[in-house]
Amino acid sequence: MHDPLSAPPDPLLSPRKSRRGLLAIAFAVVLVVGLGAWWYFTRTPEGTTADGQAAKGDASKGDAKKGAGKGGRANFATGPQPVAAATARKGDIRIIQTSLGTVNALNTAIVRTRVDGPLLALHFKEGQSVKAGDVLAQIDPAPFEVALSQAEGQLARDMAQLQNARVDLDRYKTLLAQDSIARQQVDAQEATVKQFEGTVKIDRAVVDNAKLQLGYTKVTAPISGRLGLRQVDVGNTVHPGDTNGIIVITQVNPLTTVYTIPQDSLQRLLAELRRGDKIEVEAWDREQKNKLATGVLITTDNQVDVTTGTVKLKAQFPNDNGVLFPNQFVNVRMVVDIRTDVTVIPAAAVQTGPQGTVVYVVKEDNTVTMRPVKLGPAEGERVMVESGVEPGDRVVTDGIDRLREGAKVEVVQPLVPGPGGRGGAGKGGRRGDASKAGGDTSKAGGDASKAAPSGDGRKPGTAPGDPGTPGTAGKTPGAVGDAEKKAAAPAGSPVSSGSPPPASATDPKPADDMRDKFKNASPEEREKMREAFKKRMESASPEERARMQEQMRKRREAQGQ
Repeated sequence: MHDPLSAPPDPLLSPRKSRRGLLAIAFAVVLVVGLGAWWYFTRTPEGTTADGQAAKGDASKGDAKKGAGKGGRANFATGPQPVAAATARKGDIRIIQTSLGTVNALNTAIVRTRVDGPLLALHFKEGQSVKAGDVLAQIDPAPFEVALSQAEGQLARDMAQLQNARVDLDRYKTLLAQDSIARQQVDAQEATVKQFEGTVKIDRAVVDNAKLQLGYTKVTAPISGRLGLRQVDVGNTVHPGDTNGIIVITQVNPLTTVYTIPQDSLQRLLAELRRGDKIEVEAWDREQKNKLATGVLITTDNQVDVTTGTVKLKAQFPNDNGVLFPNQFVNVRMVVDIRTDVTVIPAAAVQTGPQGTVVYVVKEDNTVTMRPVKLGPAEGERVMVESGVEPGDRVVTDGIDRLREGAKVEVVQPLVPGPGGRGGAGKGGRRGDASKAGGDTSKAGGDASKAAPSGDGRKPGTAPGDPGTPGTAGKTPGAVGDAEKKAAAPAGSPVSSGSPPPASATDPKPADDMRDKFKNASPEEREKMREAFKKRMESASPEERARMQEQMRKRREAQGQ
């Protein structure tokens, strides 16, 4: 009889094989679900671009589709490269000799007392400006007043004796005429009168000296200038031989600066000084960022330092605003020559590479070509070009690192940071746009949820209903395409916030204001503007780049370019 318990087990009922089958089924289900989710979230509706705009319509939407589709960043790399350019012009270049100089006071005086005595009072404040003759301190005058009274008493006594001797002399002369006395007695009286006259003269000098010593108890300023810190306190006994004195006065307006130049430049300067020309000299701070004063060269030293091969010069500077101090170190710039009517370009356009010194020139067809140049002297942000560039040529000043020979470029204005932050009032600003024409304002950082209402009264995040607004024709508020477009756009971008494009895209006035601001900016601010523009272009999304190109095109058309 067959025993059912002795039958071999069914392979399908094996616990290990059953567990493997379940795992395979679960993996297949997860894979199918993942593929479906990927297809759902990455699919593009037929007839629309990735940013949700309809493929049908005007030509501007076709341009947006090219720049905003898949691989938009790569497509932009093959299109025109945004660069900043400047025009070579005729101008003057000053050849400047720089040196390190020391500021010296025109006059310096240590105020000391002329008499000994206790210091009763100080009639000045540290750091104030004084004029010659102003009273600065008071010494105890009591001993000198007593000495003056004593001298005046001695003078009065001797004056009385002199008067009596003169009366006696007159009497003796009368008696001599009557032959009543001897001649010898008259002569003795005359000598007595002369002795008293000498005594009175001495007494008068003693009185004058006592008055002078009494006047020295009032310490006055010997020169006009600025006071330093006091060297003695009230109550101390001061002496004429004190080393530090009471205070130091320095004449700080004007001031002089002593500096050196190489002996090779001396003959040219001497020729100008002999002609009577005034050689302009500028004093700058230690970092050479701020000009402190402008003066003239007044003289040169009479010998050359044999150890350094330099000669000392002295220049004089007005110091009405008090920015210069004695013993201050300054950087001195002196114009030794001027090259007139030469070709100048911005120094930022010059590049150095294996080909030597080159610049990129923008041709009329908006392509660039590399030209080797020969440079001359430089002054600030400008450099002289001796050959390679002609006046009127446009040279690239920003965006050079992405260029190659024959590349197509799009000349744009540098980004000008506004008061709201990085975006400012520039064209196509992604964040913090504060265009004057549009009236839109937002906080720095481009938070779209906190943006203020735009110039046409719409709330942030609502689709504009004006058919003339770029990118809105043929759509209605609440359309599915708008919803998908906002959902796919990065947070903080104009697409997701629904903000209209800045008004500077069609109004040339803000662009002109930005251009003027860039021209008037310091070299450090210009460099910051260029770096911000470069970062903004590199970090922009394909949709934003396409929109920015369209805005720049419209702005050029509005300017009549």
